[in-house]
Amino acid sequence: MELRHLRCFIAVAEELHFARAAARLHIEQSPLSRIIKELEYRLGVQLFERTTRRTRLTWAGQVLLEEARRVFAVVDQAKASVKSAAAGYRGRLRVALSDGIPQTRLAALLAQCREQEPEVEICLSEVTFTEQVRGLNDDLFDIGFAQSDDVNQGLVAEPIWVDPLVVAVPARHPLLTHRRIPLEEVVRYPLVLCDPQVCEGFWQQLQRVLSTVEARLTIADRVPTLDLMMALVAAGYGLGFSSLARITELNNPDVVARQLAGSPAMLTTYLIHREAEPSEQLGRFIDRIRPAEDQALLPTQTQREDIA
Repeated sequence: MELRHLRCFIAVAEELHFARAAARLHIEQSPLSRIIKELEYRLGVQLFERTTRRTRLTWAGQVLLEEARRVFAVVDQAKASVKSAAAGYRGRLRVALSDGIPQTRLAALLAQCREQEPEVEICLSEVTFTEQVRGLNDDLFDIGFAQSDDVNQGLVAEPIWVDPLVVAVPARHPLLTHRRIPLEEVVRYPLVLCDPQVCEGFWQQLQRVLSTVEARLTIADRVPTLDLMMALVAAGYGLGFSSLARITELNNPDVVARQLAGSPAMLTTYLIHREAEPSEQLGRFIDRIRPAEDQALLPTQTQREDIA
């Protein structure tokens, strides 16, 4: 089995259409079909169920798709490591980001790393929480940031930042008469919510807050990014949710952030890494975050004043 077999297989598995997969690979459909048949022959399994109306993966095909993606991830990392070495770097840290973290915090951390260890390359990957956990287990990442602590055995999730959850409200919305908005009032309006498959950790924490009210939610849209959520809220499609830290950075004049009434709802960001003793390089990276941990786990003065 060669990489070209896997590359063709991934294209067909993702497109589930031989003609589209062939166009994506810039080859004719006939040779693509022969490559897939050859792969099935070599593996001794059927990878696709094909009819005149549709193509779908068998269970063996689904397993191979996951493994094939992992193979190419390793190949890509090997290429990146070689290029980093050629560029003069003497080390490399692979950091996975899920659910989004405030840009100011990330920038400050990267600037500190660059100042103290300029010979170490920091490689960032934005992935879903599920992909982050899988990648940490498979040694595709060294460490990750996420808003979920639902990790399996062998991984550790340390809380590092806590931020107030706020409601994103269009300017001139009637709810802005409240300094802190009751959640019961928020859910009376259409909501622009995060995509649970993209923002898994954030959705888990938000869902716990929303489950405290007995109301049927009206969902105007589900979006993969905070930027898109802010655009839809500004346009009046509905209300949204975010951390105070992230929504403040965007500073959209057509969106106002409001705290929820009652006990402040908080969002926790976790540092996720393997239980095994980290390398010296990774240990120093973790130590750059931990000194501020006690302070980071408390709201800032401005946030405390807003919560009070």
